[in-house]
Amino acid sequence: MAKERIDKILSHQGFGSRKDVKKLLRSSEVLVNGQRIFDSASQLDPEKDLLTVDGEEISLMANRYIMMNKIMHTISANKDGLHQTVFDLLSPDLRTPYLEEKLHLVGRLDMDTEGLLLFTTDGELTHRLISPKSHICKTYFCVLEHPESDEHKEEIERLFKKGIEVGPEDNEAGFKCEPAEIKWASEEEYTLHTKKSSVLETLEKTGLLDEGKKLSKNDSPAETVSPTKNQNNQFPLNPQNQVALLTIYEGKYHQVKRMFAAVGNKVIFLKRISMGGLNLDNELEPGKYREVSEEELELLR
Repeated sequence: MAKERIDKILSHQGFGSRKDVKKLLRSSEVLVNGQRIFDSASQLDPEKDLLTVDGEEISLMANRYIMMNKIMHTISANKDGLHQTVFDLLSPDLRTPYLEEKLHLVGRLDMDTEGLLLFTTDGELTHRLISPKSHICKTYFCVLEHPESDEHKEEIERLFKKGIEVGPEDNEAGFKCEPAEIKWASEEEYTLHTKKSSVLETLEKTGLLDEGKKLSKNDSPAETVSPTKNQNNQFPLNPQNQVALLTIYEGKYHQVKRMFAAVGNKVIFLKRISMGGLNLDNELEPGKYREVSEEELELLR
């Protein structure tokens, strides 16, 4: 790993601004591998060197890995003059000058898309995950505007598996997608992936909640009301005909939406539920985040 300036590292560890660190180096005993340091521009390797301040060892976290359940209406960017960004949702300790230079997103999600976002300071991992050569899979939970017949579902599966041609959008040219995998959701999967989401807000806006009784006439009544069912204990739509789990191996502009548009449907709710071996923690509230565990990191790698 590349070496870092000691003033950056100490600032990241909560010792104040770089100006404060300069004062600290004069007034306190700051040692790197037992040698006293006075120059704030001195560099050290966070993975190899030992840093102490007045005899206390400073834990150097070389990289950070953070999973967020992105909420709708937020921008996947560090700054935006008009809208709230996903970085705005982070606590102050993750928005220090040091981390502002290092912490970044692994890929992006559209403003109206929810689900798994990964923040990290690990540039090497990011490059591997987003490189087209890596073919890292990403799975999306997709609610469609209208239900599909069994016959057309089979046709969609065939077209996606073959690699469907999608049309141009905005300034992006059309292209042929790489082979993708689609699975039609069960009621259990629908409940799992919508229980901490804005799906009901979306269905209300599209009017599908009002059509729930008609669309879910084949659904059996549930014993209890869940957040994803209407007041009549019915699903607002039939998951097996109108909700899909789509796995793609690339990440072109609006790709998932354009794929369904190419087969005559429209995605009205979209949520990323996995990337590589990393699955979204279904207990994470929308807009909340946590550190990625060592076990999850190994799966991601």
